[in-house]
Amino acid sequence: MPMGSLADFRPRMQAQTRALRTLEPLAFRSLSGAVADLWSVHGECEGGGHYVSPDPRVVIFLDDAPPPIALSTGAPDMPARVVRAFYVPQDVPMWSRMQSSAKMTHLDFHLDAGTLQRRLAAGGVRADLSCPRFLDSGAEIVTLGQLAAAEIRRPGGSPMLLDGLLTATLATVFAGAETAAMGGAGGLAPWQMAAVERLVRDHLNRPVSVADMAAVARLSESWFAHAFRQHTGQTPQRWQAELRLTAARDLIAGSDLPLAVVAQAVGFADQAHLSRRFRARFGQTPSDWRRQQFRSPEQIPAARFKTRPEFQS
Repeated sequence: MPMGSLADFRPRMQAQTRALRTLEPLAFRSLSGAVADLWSVHGECEGGGHYVSPDPRVVIFLDDAPPPIALSTGAPDMPARVVRAFYVPQDVPMWSRMQSSAKMTHLDFHLDAGTLQRRLAAGGVRADLSCPRFLDSGAEIVTLGQLAAAEIRRPGGSPMLLDGLLTATLATVFAGAETAAMGGAGGLAPWQMAAVERLVRDHLNRPVSVADMAAVARLSESWFAHAFRQHTGQTPQRWQAELRLTAARDLIAGSDLPLAVVAQAVGFADQAHLSRRFRARFGQTPSDWRRQQFRSPEQIPAARFKTRPEFQS
């Protein structure tokens, strides 16, 4: 495309979507050899679409957490990933599928292929532009996207500032430490695993359902169970049981609480239930384990483990 026509660049993407509803009018801004689109949509579970364009593009999800939308390239049955941002080369098809109902906002930078090459070359960035690239996490890329979105929404926003944000976005996508080619091992993103563990630890006194874990990970229950097993090698229920037993062991070692109170604090039905599970996991009863750790009651550091008020005796 001749340089004189870059200002007239328009995206040419073809899209077939299902169960996706636009919540706000499309906002966009034209740049030299690029167009920035800002979308706010609601997707139903199993909604999604198929997309292909002769122009490369970068997409950034702007919500607090990545939306529960799985993406795959090359074929609709390829392993899918939930990501923060991605780059799709020209003429590469993409499939998307919502794993649960959710609202989401995303910023799309559509680029003239020649403009993309020149921008990267000017920054000394070398990259294989034929390979899709995906970012699983990263606050930097989201911040750049949010700043760009604010400029698109603002009447009379600065084209120079938006152009600079596009350049910074490309540098992050193509040179960022967290950028990776499609086709990883799968499983959960770090933020998802952290959210699940925080949920379970905050509710140690009762079992947490797989549905509740899936909700904080922003996945459907079936997809979450599959991804969780890929990530940990365990089912969510077995992992939760292991975490509760480890918490019980730490509580027994770090306090002088009666075992019945410990059992209640970590979600077991009673002391007998805790003892059975503890012995099966660690090879001895909680009482024997406590005696082995501390030879006399004076050695038990009662204040070392901070307990919640409702579990204090």
